[in-house]
Amino acid sequence: MSRIGKLPISVPKGVEVNVSDKNLVTVKGPKGTLAQKVDSSISLKNENGTLLLQRATDQKRHKAMHGMYRALLASMVKGVSEGYKTEQELVGVGYRAVNKGQLLELTLGFSHNISFQLPNEVKVSTTAEKGKNPTVILECADKQLLGMVAAKLRSLRKPEPYKGKGIKFADEVLRRKAGKAAGK
Repeated sequence: MSRIGKLPISVPKGVEVNVSDKNLVTVKGPKGTLAQKVDSSISLKNENGTLLLQRATDQKRHKAMHGMYRALLASMVKGVSEGYKTEQELVGVGYRAVNKGQLLELTLGFSHNISFQLPNEVKVSTTAEKGKNPTVILECADKQLLGMVAAKLRSLRKPEPYKGKGIKFADEVLRRKAGKAAGK
């Protein structure tokens, strides 16, 4: 059995998990509602505050789906109960971020400002303290959506390897290059 797939998912208090007859799993909690269609070869059991997934056969495809769907459902349960959060720093002289509702205004060293429209599910806040890099904080119940938005935001100005200027995750460690002066 899959090491990940066989683990039960504990459902915390305040979170409701519904499994329809067509294997559509809906998870409701204080942070929102998420839904995921599960393949028909994976069966779900929801009893006594735990969710258990079982696969039909030991085929390679079923083993892979078993672990994948277990991870997706565990992320959904955690997302609607606690939520997910990511922080990104804008490293560079004159780099700024200001949010107006769901619109993020970015100044990233281009000749123009960039307006980045965020989905309604993602909550954004920005901080700009003196002596520190401006920070963009994204929060969402959906881990997949949060990851996609954070990756798209980072792709607007990836960190360069010489000075490290660009948009980077707060806990990201960049590999730096020495430059021309190191060759002498």
